[in-house]
Amino acid sequence: MNTLIISPSPHIHGGDSISKNMYGVLIALIPAFICAVIFFGLGAILVTLTSVVACLIFEYLIQKFLLKQTPTIWDGSAIITGVLLAFNVPSNLPLWIIVVGALVAIGIGKMSYGGLGCNVFNPALVGRVFLLISFPVQMTTWQLPEAFALLPDANTGATPLALLKEAFTSGRPVSELAINYKDLFLGNNAGSLGEISVLAMLLGFAYMLIRKIISWHIPIAIFATIFVFGGILHLIDPTHYITPVFHLMTGGVMLGAIFMATDYVTSPMSHKGMIIFGIGIGVLTVVIRIFGAYPEGMSFAILIMNAFVPLINRYFKPQRF
Repeated sequence: MNTLIISPSPHIHGGDSISKNMYGVLIALIPAFICAVIFFGLGAILVTLTSVVACLIFEYLIQKFLLKQTPTIWDGSAIITGVLLAFNVPSNLPLWIIVVGALVAIGIGKMSYGGLGCNVFNPALVGRVFLLISFPVQMTTWQLPEAFALLPDANTGATPLALLKEAFTSGRPVSELAINYKDLFLGNNAGSLGEISVLAMLLGFAYMLIRKIISWHIPIAIFATIFVFGGILHLIDPTHYITPVFHLMTGGVMLGAIFMATDYVTSPMSHKGMIIFGIGIGVLTVVIRIFGAYPEGMSFAILIMNAFVPLINRYFKPQRF
């Protein structure tokens, strides 16, 4: 006797799964990791490995002993959180600090809401902002890159955005800044592991678009908003406001727009909502960079807009199947 199985519609399966998409994102992050190793050597490997292992351990322990759930650490989400957290910190960050960040990212940013699919804020950014506020000196001491050196010299320097903020607050013309756009594009500048190379980020972006892991709406909305807003300010006063291209190629714009703002759980569901979400991130990023106390604003902008996602989803609902 044949059994008739009745299930709710729709009855179309696209072949996607959590693990498939998560590991697809990890593949897209490989160019950025290679670039980080080239310029920061062993430090990039140690920070990334420590972050990933710590995230896996903390998620396993919390699921197993606190939430009494079956651990799901191999679905790829904890690994991505670990990689993205590592990509948001300096290569010379003490390893015990990255462990603290991993605990905050997994324990507070993710598991305190119930785990994957329930968190309101991007877990890696929760960990990053916690570390930035709690350990500001260590989080803003940047190792200078040295290409193809496994153990680069421990010389430190300012990021391009920090130099811009210093010039802005001191009243010096931004034209005095020595900007090498080739270095910004390739990654030969001080900064977090995942923010230094525009080329590596764009390669990952292209891969995820081709594989349809993400859509273009959020990243392009962020890029366009930063370019237009930054361009308007530059046209008003080119002496004090840098070109919009500089804003796009520095800091965490590429990393945040491509890999963090597009997080499935913490971003809007509809395309219109995604565009509004991206515009909000772009505006807040430029405002914080220019008028705020921090030289970088992408992390704060994404977290602020994460809080508005339920409201955006309420008024901009996806088309019904």
